[in-house]
Amino acid sequence: MLMNSSLSLFPQTSFEGPTLPFDFPALHIGIAEYAEGPTGCTVFYFPDGVATAIDARGGLAVKSGDYERNHAICFAGGSVYGLEAASGVTAALFEQRASALQTKASISSKHVALVSGAILNDYSVRDNVIYPDHKLGKAALLAARPGLFPLGARGAGRSATCGNIFSLAHKESSGQGGAFRQIGSTKIAVFTVVNAVGVIVDRQGQVVRGNYNPETGLRLSPVEELEQRLARGERVKTAFGNTTLTVVATNQCLRPEELRQLGRHVHSSMARAIQPFQTINDGDVLYAVTTNEVDDAPISGAMLGILASELAWDAVLASGPEQ
Repeated sequence: MLMNSSLSLFPQTSFEGPTLPFDFPALHIGIAEYAEGPTGCTVFYFPDGVATAIDARGGLAVKSGDYERNHAICFAGGSVYGLEAASGVTAALFEQRASALQTKASISSKHVALVSGAILNDYSVRDNVIYPDHKLGKAALLAARPGLFPLGARGAGRSATCGNIFSLAHKESSGQGGAFRQIGSTKIAVFTVVNAVGVIVDRQGQVVRGNYNPETGLRLSPVEELEQRLARGERVKTAFGNTTLTVVATNQCLRPEELRQLGRHVHSSMARAIQPFQTINDGDVLYAVTTNEVDDAPISGAMLGILASELAWDAVLASGPEQ
């Protein structure tokens, strides 16, 4: 079995393919992958830090660093072992900060960068146990740049899938998606890595990815599939768990309770795009963050949640191959 210790792995940090351009200078994004997996990680880096609220749902959420303020958030494949990538991000940020100091005595808590991490299980489509490690996390942070987010099977979504709720044979490739909007001085961005048992549904209510039956060429909704299986007298088993990881970022000033509610609002809304969502076997985690740069915003926190929820749906739809 191929694993990290048995290979000389080299992080890949530049790629071709679809991207989302966005105008949010306070946010830098970097991705790094091991082609041998394939697996990877996606890092959201905020040089000046961001206030953070976490909304963790589903029965299998695995994360690290429940901080109310972060300098980076790291999403990674590799299941629980992929949490190591976040330590690489932390190390890279510490090295950047420590290199500017004159003496060891100068190091204090203000030089400590806080990094949160969350992971997804991407082993179902590969025959090895290679995972995003310390070196890969470091590479992703060092590659982070503003204004561009790779879409599809990239970064943490390199081997992501969706729609295996009834059968692993019916799953389809997904990946990471994003959407951005600016209203006046307020910037809103949503980035998500979809690795879900549920199917992806468009605004017309049609299943556009997942639960694809190669024999019929159809993608049935979970309810339609369940009804047909029960009519045939089948015993329908609980699906194997997957995870959707999301970052909602804004520059609008929000009080801590407003930021928490923004996260809850958007996370709940994502059940429209991913069906089912947040099951006992899912590990869905959402980070709502704000740079608190804009205090004269033209919209309220509630309106921000409505707009961000629509962007989250756009992000989910952008997470995989075009239909």
